[in-house]
Amino acid sequence: MKELTIIPAVTDEQKPKKPDWLRVKLPIGESYKNVRNLVDTHKLHTICESGNCPNMGECWGAGTATFMILGNICTRSCGFCAVATGRPTELDWDEPQRVAEAIYLMKVKHAVITSVDRDELKDGGSIIWYNTINAVKQLNPDTTLETLIPDFKGEKENIQRIIEAAPEVVSHNIETVERLTRQVRIQAKYWRSMEVLKTLKEGSMRTKSGIMLGLGETKDEVIQTLKDLRNVGVDVVTIGQYLQPTKKHLPVQRFAHPDEFAELRDIGYELGIDYVESGPLVRSSYHSERHVFPGLGRQEWLLKKGA
Repeated sequence: MKELTIIPAVTDEQKPKKPDWLRVKLPIGESYKNVRNLVDTHKLHTICESGNCPNMGECWGAGTATFMILGNICTRSCGFCAVATGRPTELDWDEPQRVAEAIYLMKVKHAVITSVDRDELKDGGSIIWYNTINAVKQLNPDTTLETLIPDFKGEKENIQRIIEAAPEVVSHNIETVERLTRQVRIQAKYWRSMEVLKTLKEGSMRTKSGIMLGLGETKDEVIQTLKDLRNVGVDVVTIGQYLQPTKKHLPVQRFAHPDEFAELRDIGYELGIDYVESGPLVRSSYHSERHVFPGLGRQEWLLKKGA
């Protein structure tokens, strides 16, 4: 059995100072207000809020949001995540239609949906997932859809429901390197997540995953993770900087420089990944409307490389 890696505590004196490249714009503007009103009116949860996303102002200002279904209480207690942990009580079978209606009212061309983990449910929440995807498609036939799903404990029947609903992109985040997984994603397993991504790819899905930097990983470990993702056929990879949501969460060990993100982007493309989104403020759904199109990221990378 592999020894558990302990991420060391960081005192206030040891905390790395947040660099200038991590400054974000405050949410303003009419588009932001409209999204805010729609989210409140339809009693919807968004990972933008629950996850303290640094890009909320930019995305909401552009009229887009990442909806979070199955409530806002997660059965897991990941060391990096700001979503509340506990035993959920909410299971709203009307939620799929409300999400579909909100997407319709927002008039977005591309929508992103994620969820908390619902490990207490036999189906892991996959039936509501299936219903939501279908409801969105029926009411919004011209809207492309990305689904950021949990691992469903690796249960093939639950994963198959996502495949049958057939969103344009299916994402499941690996989050960190294998060595740190047991502490960063406490109830998750590195290779189980890889198997989920492999199953999705075998089901002809366009697959996507994300990694965070700044939790104590090494460069070689990140490259190995990129290789592992490539080996299970992942099409799109996002790489961003981990930011500590509260003092109760894992500390930031370091802030990776933008040049490191650029280097990892190049390595990802050289490994054969189709689209690599890499930067300090990148999050899973950042620029996700671009991740739908095969070859787009690689084509732009080759053009820049040849310039």
